Amino acid sequence: MSWWGLLLGGTFGFLLGGPIGALLGAAAGRLVGSALGNIEITDASGEGVERVQLAFFAAVFGVMGHVAKADGRVSPEEIRLANQVMDQLGLDARQREAARALFNAGRAPDFALDAVLAQFRGECGRAVNLVRMFLEIQIQAAGADGTVHAEEARVLLHIAARLGLSRADYLELERLITAGVHARAVQDAGMPLEDAYATLGVSPDAPEAEIKRRYRRLMSRHHPDKLASQGLPEEMMRAATERTQQIKAAWDAVREARSGG
Repeated sequence: MSWWGLLLGGTFGFLLGGPIGALLGAAAGRLVGSALGNIEITDASGEGVERVQLAFFAAVFGVMGHVAKADGRVSPEEIRLANQVMDQLGLDARQREAARALFNAGRAPDFALDAVLAQFRGECGRAVNLVRMFLEIQIQAAGADGTVHAEEARVLLHIAARLGLSRADYLELERLITAGVHARAVQDAGMPLEDAYATLGVSPDAPEAEIKRRYRRLMSRHHPDKLASQGLPEEMMRAATERTQQIKAAWDAVREARSGG
């Protein structure tokens, strides 16, 4: 059974407990009339990629709700932006319902951010690229209005540290996402060269060998099949696919400019 089937069937408690299981339980209580409303949490554990997928989905939207409340309140605009991220991830109606319930549970004053992050990191094991994708989605959500506000950035840096990522890692991901947002806004004219270099994380005067290494590393980190095998829910593959398309477009723009095309 897929992770989504386990969630809808109310059987995830036999696979995943701890603070993320509690988060799912809190979300279930908000889904009145849904199959999720009858979930019971147990302390049993399970193995397999479904466990990681379930943890990823729950943690992504629970933490997203917490970040949205970083400035003390969640505005209608922030809720709209969260829904926009759900659109970009390609969630269907029932998945959006579950995501909203997790988002609302993450807004609660007693949301155990550090405990959820600790369990999520443990579930991911050595899958660092999966952790990076998690943080990318958080940055994307926080910056969906065009900017990451100071308090949101503070919380995001805290999340990065708890997940074992450095400040430099965070800033690299922020540049990647900011460049992607700007490039999409002007996509009819092709990716601007400035955004292309920012996407690849290199300066315009970087040697070609360095740029090629960066391109290959970024493509490897975001390869959809690799992320899926590590536990990225298939329903969220659109984010990884779009990121690889962005990285490829950046590489093409830089190569064309350097060849005089």
